[in-house]
Amino acid sequence: MRKPFAQKLENSLLTNGNQIINTYRSSVGSELIPFMNNVSSISIYAVQLYDTSSKPLLEVRSEPVVPEKARIRYVLNGGMSRVSEKDGRYPMIGLPFKVNKKSYALFVMLKSNEMWLQSKKEINTELLTVFLIGSVLILVAARSIVKPLIRLRDAAGRMSQGHFDVQLNTTRKDEIGQLNASFNEMSQELEKLDRMRREFVANVSHEIQSPLTSISGFAKALKQKRMSKENRMYYLTIIEEESDRLSRISRNLLLLSSLQHSRYPDPSTDILLDEQIRKVVIALEPHWTSKEIFVELELDPITVHAYEDQLTQVWTNLIGNSIKFTPDSGHIHIRSYAAGQTAVVSIMDNGIGIPENQRKEIFMPFHKIDTARDRSVSGSGLGLTIVKQIVDGHGGEIKVDGGQGGWTVFTVRLPLKKVL
Repeated sequence: MRKPFAQKLENSLLTNGNQIINTYRSSVGSELIPFMNNVSSISIYAVQLYDTSSKPLLEVRSEPVVPEKARIRYVLNGGMSRVSEKDGRYPMIGLPFKVNKKSYALFVMLKSNEMWLQSKKEINTELLTVFLIGSVLILVAARSIVKPLIRLRDAAGRMSQGHFDVQLNTTRKDEIGQLNASFNEMSQELEKLDRMRREFVANVSHEIQSPLTSISGFAKALKQKRMSKENRMYYLTIIEEESDRLSRISRNLLLLSSLQHSRYPDPSTDILLDEQIRKVVIALEPHWTSKEIFVELELDPITVHAYEDQLTQVWTNLIGNSIKFTPDSGHIHIRSYAAGQTAVVSIMDNGIGIPENQRKEIFMPFHKIDTARDRSVSGSGLGLTIVKQIVDGHGGEIKVDGGQGGWTVFTVRLPLKKVL
């Protein structure tokens, strides 16, 4: 492929050569040799004419035009010859034409060496200018890209040291700006997770410390020799209850950890949902009959594909909570039905209810609604967290509705098809 300047120069030579030929043909009666000599003397190009003998016919008044004999013969036979810069000293064009049925070869090239050198100098200057401008633009562009990447690297280093409050301020809308925005979102999420982790650890410590304090205190009291049998049994009962509470917290923490890492010990299978709920209600009968609670069941036959033990845990926790927080002679309504490809289970009680601003927080570990629940009611605050983990793991969802001083309804939606 020719360079743009060389190509342009060759086209100029070709145009000039054709103009010379056309001008001669339009000059009626002009003799060929004198006409070409005149053109050579006034043209900015060097011109030479050859006949079939391959000898030059024009006077040499400037740089000689000396093409190879093979090129001369090629042009005399009707071909057009191009001699580029790499083939000779200057670009040259050879054009065939006939006069009175005689073949001639006209060769045209630049007459002045200085003109050619000046042209190359101008081209080199333009190329150097373009190179310098391009280099400056590349440096500016590189700086605008590298500088925010360095800031991003430094921010990532701070985050690796535990500083999750790092934020990158930027107004860019390009890919770098999008990267910074994604980093800020990640930082906020990590800061949120770190705060939840600290709260979780604090809650676990509090929940464990409370029964340990009771056990330690009453164990020390039992060391006293002067104590009635009734007091001794009372202290032992409290120690037993607090030990059971510690055991439940430990089991629930292990279960929650297993669920968060999607480790299900039992294989999934097809489950008759209505039968499973009935079994849970029967298992909890001593609790709701002791409070004279009326339990109403409205269960449609539904089959879901799930982990049986985990799903049993869901109904046990939800129905157990309803029994726990429903007053004596209260009412619990449990309903199950299919809606499209989803199984829906709702558990409603007429207890005190849950304030709207706390309905999302009740699924957090160790969260307890003290203003809405009786403080005398025991619990670790992990039951609803476990329920949500199990429901989410089955590709379902759970929500709570109701109001403070009114009623509460938990609604669980599970896919009928296998999604595990």
